Amino acid sequence: MGGRSEKLESKGFISRPGRGQIRLRKEKPGTDSHAKTVDVPLVGSAPCGTPVFADENIEGVFPVSTKLARAPYRYFLLRAIGDSMNQKGIQDGNLVLVRQQPSAENGDRVVALIDEEATIKEFHRTSNAIILKPKSTNKQHQPIILTNDFQILGVVQTVIEL
Repeated sequence: MGGRSEKLESKGFISRPGRGQIRLRKEKPGTDSHAKTVDVPLVGSAPCGTPVFADENIEGVFPVSTKLARAPYRYFLLRAIGDSMNQKGIQDGNLVLVRQQPSAENGDRVVALIDEEATIKEFHRTSNAIILKPKSTNKQHQPIILTNDFQILGVVQTVIEL
């Protein structure tokens, strides 16, 4: 992550107060705005490809603008892995801001829990199935067809490129 953190530090978004420590700044230096933020936990990674176990260990907490993380909803951040959602603006390594909710509308980008594994896909409901579709330039990714044997953890609100 050294290259990404150096880029963020050079742009004034993070600081390094001590050895091995990284602090996200609430405001970029030199701005006159006084942004209001809420702390949103980064809870691990979720693939945009084949599901991988979603660790619920909080890796860090990031201040996020209340214009993005709006009350009264709860939010979490995940790091995207893979390329199965690259046509929907989610690239490998991006952070996704997810609003916690148990349901979704057709076309929503969701974080779904399948057999205790999380994945990011586009949600579609038909009369007899739920289809979690990849949206990728890589044709190896296939839809996941389910009934009600899974859980929606939330809907992707925005993608943060690092």
